[in-house]
Amino acid sequence: MTQQFDETFDWVVVGNGAGSMTSSLQMAQAGKSVVILEKSRWAGGTTAKSGGVIWVPCNRFMQADGEGDTPEAAIAYLDAVTATDPDAPGTSPEKRRAYVDAAPRMIDFLVDQGIPLERAAAYWPDYYDELPGGCKTSRTVTAKLFDTRLLGPWATRLRPGFLPMPVRLEEGMELPYFKRSGRARAIMARVAARTIGAKLRGRNYVSAGAALQGWLLRAILNAGVDLRLESPASELIVEGGRVVGVTSVKDGKPVRIGARLGVLVNAGGFARNQEMRDRYMPGTRAEWSQTNESDTGDLHREMERIGAQLAQMDQMVGYQCTLVPGWEDKFPIPPAQSLTAKPHAILIDRTGQRYMNEGGSYELYCETMLRRDREVPALPGWAIFDSDYIEKYMLAGTMPGRKKPAEWAEAGYLKQAGSIAELAGLIDVDPAALKATVARWNDHCARGADADFHRGEREYDYWLGDTVAEPKQSLGAIARAPFYAVNVVPGDVSTYGGAVIDADARVLRPDGSAIDGLYACGVSTASVMGKVYPGAGASIGPSLTFGWIAARHAMRD
Repeated sequence: MTQQFDETFDWVVVGNGAGSMTSSLQMAQAGKSVVILEKSRWAGGTTAKSGGVIWVPCNRFMQADGEGDTPEAAIAYLDAVTATDPDAPGTSPEKRRAYVDAAPRMIDFLVDQGIPLERAAAYWPDYYDELPGGCKTSRTVTAKLFDTRLLGPWATRLRPGFLPMPVRLEEGMELPYFKRSGRARAIMARVAARTIGAKLRGRNYVSAGAALQGWLLRAILNAGVDLRLESPASELIVEGGRVVGVTSVKDGKPVRIGARLGVLVNAGGFARNQEMRDRYMPGTRAEWSQTNESDTGDLHREMERIGAQLAQMDQMVGYQCTLVPGWEDKFPIPPAQSLTAKPHAILIDRTGQRYMNEGGSYELYCETMLRRDREVPALPGWAIFDSDYIEKYMLAGTMPGRKKPAEWAEAGYLKQAGSIAELAGLIDVDPAALKATVARWNDHCARGADADFHRGEREYDYWLGDTVAEPKQSLGAIARAPFYAVNVVPGDVSTYGGAVIDADARVLRPDGSAIDGLYACGVSTASVMGKVYPGAGASIGPSLTFGWIAARHAMRD
């Protein structure tokens, strides 16, 4: 290097999401020096705010449970869901194969480094499980509960998640059924005992994505990785066509940091940048995003500046939400992932028409909402449901039952009416149209098949539906008054486009050549899954895996 640097490390990482930490741990374990540069004041990135689920075919936990998942089945599934799309260069047969081959080994590496992982749930089907190679049980992995006291002075720097309590994800998904399920009541008792025990021992447990990032943060700190918060990387430094370092900030002053082996970009997406959203995905809203405040696409633009190809920039990991009173100050905005997928509920547009299978992938759900709105008014949409629904299922973060926050009615959020026609008037929809839509839905339920959109024909639809009922249910008539409606909007948990990488996580130019010394992973890249979200954890899984791949390639190279 002929550049003059203030500091030099073997591996320089921009952003501190899950892929960053895994990559850094791999480097540090090999005796390399590593610095992670994070723009925000928090450690953990959007991963810490998420469910922290990792989609990994053929993982060790499936094998331990006696499930015979195979790479061939996983490849068949990914090939079936992604399809060949010239507008999705983020994916290719080579990159999908690289993911399926490396992801289980990445999980083994993390376990070997003391990261306690487990199967997120024995029942969490792939989102398109009806396709060849689809899994009807679960390919999901997550971290065990984490006690933030293990971080010492760093405990206050871990980004808060949405589940700061000793509840495993699988338990949390069953708890709402406590009125109808003995198993759920047993889980409630177990969680209560665990909570009391934690308080008596002075432990502070977090779950989901915060737990994953807590374990990873502890591991990298113990390995000697230099993690710097409030240290944005503003420029990728290029010399002779190779990325040799970055410009950042240290102690409030500009600093030039050299990278002997390379720079890894895992700086998130651009979900909080409305200007970029308007350019690439018009009609979407930054304020409906569940991502963190620093998710503004800075490194997308910087990678493009030095010649990287950006692709799939019109894609987001949609996650339907409902805007309760005061939603602007809530995290997360109450999700509506299963609201209209439960029995006794449907989604309609603003003309009173039902237009999709309300089960299935949240990414596809939101994509369908946005596409529909380009044809007829559909945003916000309306969830329509009845008294059977409100008594059996959660609504906007509240437990089953008719008693809801008083402000919901006062602010006009929860619409309630004694008839479908009256409900239509409250939401400014043609009464005849809504009555016809509900009548058709009820006819489908009576026949036991959704002839319009095939809801209930895949296992994942049942997972989103009522899993306590015998047999499991996805369909249910909207017949018992009073009737209700709440808004539904296409939020997101991330954007899904960025720099195109190869199977070694190297950033590519439009002509397919690699930018020497520059790697990327996570939602800073055009997803290896293309324009589809195949299962729970299909963004965190590739982030971890390609971060791990990048470190291994940089050391080999």
